[in-house]
Amino acid sequence: MKSLNFAVKLNDEQLNKKNNMEENIDIRGLNELIESKSGFVTNLVTGMGQVIVGQKHLVNALLVCLLSDGHILLEGVPGLAKTLAIKTLSSLIDASYKRIQFTPDLLPADIVGTVIYSQKSESFVVRQGPIFANFILADEINRAPAKVQSALLEAMQERQVTIGSDTFKLPQPFLVLATQNPIEQEGTYSLPEAQIDRFMLKVVIDYPTIQEEQEIVKNHIEGKSQEVKPIVRTDEILAAREVIKQIYIDEKIERYITDLVFATRFPEQYNLKDMKQNINFGASPRASINMALAARAYAFIKRRGYVIPEDVRAIAHDVLRHRIGLSYEAEANDISSDEIINEILNKVQVP
Repeated sequence: MKSLNFAVKLNDEQLNKKNNMEENIDIRGLNELIESKSGFVTNLVTGMGQVIVGQKHLVNALLVCLLSDGHILLEGVPGLAKTLAIKTLSSLIDASYKRIQFTPDLLPADIVGTVIYSQKSESFVVRQGPIFANFILADEINRAPAKVQSALLEAMQERQVTIGSDTFKLPQPFLVLATQNPIEQEGTYSLPEAQIDRFMLKVVIDYPTIQEEQEIVKNHIEGKSQEVKPIVRTDEILAAREVIKQIYIDEKIERYITDLVFATRFPEQYNLKDMKQNINFGASPRASINMALAARAYAFIKRRGYVIPEDVRAIAHDVLRHRIGLSYEAEANDISSDEIINEILNKVQVP
């Protein structure tokens, strides 16, 4: 009886502690802080809209990665403004930008840099590569072999580069924006899972609507070209990231995120027995972390100091689609990872 009373008392203390913690979170004050720090988001969206016709989901995904300190992989057929979108975003921000065109003959030193001998100083000096910039466009990343692709791993994960015996920190913010073409197979090298997992989001870009394409044609015929100038400073982005860290995520939302990820690993536990044969391996713990970070950034874009289930659902496809390994049965039946994610979102209970 004594132990039972102690357990009840302990549970009451934990409940009171949780209630006090939530009362200490000033949601109204946080909303006001977000409102004051998120003005540049509207400027970026407006600036992107003056150059990019449509592609609202792409613009939001770029902003989520920018605010979450993540990296993004864009996949789509040629001509869908993948490179233009990335270049426009980097031009709107007062930061350094480098484009690396991946080709089969590219070397790791072409990306990170190398050590060369200087006759003038009669010593070896480090020559830094194009990776030392705030925004890196890795164009057609799947055209370079694995040795070159792996040169990005340390930079993307550790935010540093080792050249010779020296290690150099990369500038902040640091964002890798990679593109790949899904329809060409000749002369391409598939990204290994270890590298794909480094990308916070994978966004699949579709064709524009007929009205959007008509507007694109009209703009090109009339020779309309919007001059892009920097309108946002990097310190505004870094300050926004600190605010995003304060956005409240309830325990129920945290459990919802982990349920979505666990459903990719153990679908039978979520009434998805038929899906088990279609999944070779599920998403890694990095998916849970990135989903929480991306949901916070999405809430920031929506001017909210707390995360709701709709924020998680809005970014779930982009976080999970490249982290689910499809089985031979799924490929034979032409089942995509997006279809599996749809089933998971429909089955997992929303808090």
